[in-house]
Amino acid sequence: MELRQLEYFVTVADEAGFTRAATALHVAQPGISAQVRQLERELGQPLFDRSGRTVRLTEAGRAVLPYARAALDAVAGARLAAQELTGLVRGRVAIGTVTSLGADTDVPGMLAGFHDAYPGVEITLGEDTSDRLLAGLRDGRYDLAFAGIAGEPPEGIGTQTVIDDALVAAVAPGDPLAGRRTMPVKALDGRPLIVLPTGTGLRAAVDTACAAAGFTPRIAFEAGNPEVLAALAERGLGVALLPAGLAASRPGLRVLPLTRPAVRSRLALAWREHAGASPAAKAFLAHARRFLAERTRP
Repeated sequence: MELRQLEYFVTVADEAGFTRAATALHVAQPGISAQVRQLERELGQPLFDRSGRTVRLTEAGRAVLPYARAALDAVAGARLAAQELTGLVRGRVAIGTVTSLGADTDVPGMLAGFHDAYPGVEITLGEDTSDRLLAGLRDGRYDLAFAGIAGEPPEGIGTQTVIDDALVAAVAPGDPLAGRRTMPVKALDGRPLIVLPTGTGLRAAVDTACAAAGFTPRIAFEAGNPEVLAALAERGLGVALLPAGLAASRPGLRVLPLTRPAVRSRLALAWREHAGASPAAKAFLAHARRFLAERTRP
């Protein structure tokens, strides 16, 4: 098994095709195909399903992919470790974030501070749902991610809480519920709810609370931006489920704390705990944790 074979395999998986992988690597496609087939022979399993228009990972391919990424990262880390001894850190850090990340987190400031300290490190930033961000951490597409966490984080994922806020129901002043002081979760049964999409941490918290109360939520509207949810509720279109801080900033809403049980919305900085991280990723994690700690210090 050669590192080149692993590199070709990972690139074909990322690009979902041999032709696009060849373009990305500036290598002739037959050479990539031959090396991947050699890798499949050595492993004794097909790694890709080539029967359709697009190339898809087989079950074996999905199982091998995180180990191939880890092997490539380990080799890159060995090279970078030698550079780190001379005070030089280079490489690449891939960061993921939820679409609705608030400005108060100041991720641009965090990135700018790291770039000033380590100008030789390339930083990439991508947006996705929390579920896909956490999956991307596990398979190596991301080094760190800002993701919503409902309950305990997945095994092998370390976290540092960035925002921990109560989840509330928010309605227009003319809504029949506006006179309430609180909203038991069970009282949401049958109500038109305005929520974030499936895959987000906030939506997972809502679905878990409703399931515990014994009902399936009636979803009237979904939107990826909490500000849009608030605007829909202000127009009287249903009950928006929002972080308390955001809901309180909208004077056109009546805010009802959720009770029995209370529900919380948590945003966390997340990273892989056990897979070998590159020196660049380790440096960014240390920088991000210091940055966040300083912002929350009294």
